[in-house]
Amino acid sequence: MPNPNKKADQTHLRSQADEIKALLNQRPVVLVGLMGAGKSTIGKKMAAMLDLPFFDLDTEIENVSRMSVTELFASYGEPEFRDLERRVMQRLLEGGSMILATGGGAFMNEQTRENIASAGISVWLNAELDVLMERVLRRQDRPLLKNDDPRAVMQKLMTERYPVYATADLSIISRDEKREVIAQEVITLLLDHLRKTEPIQD
Repeated sequence: MPNPNKKADQTHLRSQADEIKALLNQRPVVLVGLMGAGKSTIGKKMAAMLDLPFFDLDTEIENVSRMSVTELFASYGEPEFRDLERRVMQRLLEGGSMILATGGGAFMNEQTRENIASAGISVWLNAELDVLMERVLRRQDRPLLKNDDPRAVMQKLMTERYPVYATADLSIISRDEKREVIAQEVITLLLDHLRKTEPIQD
């Protein structure tokens, strides 16, 4: 027997998605935050819920360079990687409405922040240290954490980057919760922001 509540939820989500896409007016939604904050996981879920394309900045960089992020760091160093990251980011920002997950350091570039501010809407996924460490230690492809004390490195990154992430248009706590729940929270926050900031069309 069909579940009327599920059908109502789906109708409500479609309505939200249609309104958000109209109010975005071809602007991308850019997720920022540290590695492990859930930018790709939550971003993919948001994209599916809003029927928007999803792009991961690191994946796009790897496609362009035909090297992994780890290989790029090792071969060219962080400054060269950040320059490539900025250029790829600018191209993506010109691609219309999408959900775009950035690398942890992308938002630290002043030019990139300015580009995001003028072309899109930024959302900081703010996570506590224990949550981040539990997530990132599952993977071995984090070049900034390849050392004897990854927790200390992560704490240092938080101290350096969180004040900058806090300048994003919106922020939400990323925590141990189902990705559907966090994604819906971001969607609700985004819609509320757009309703307040976008002029009503006659």
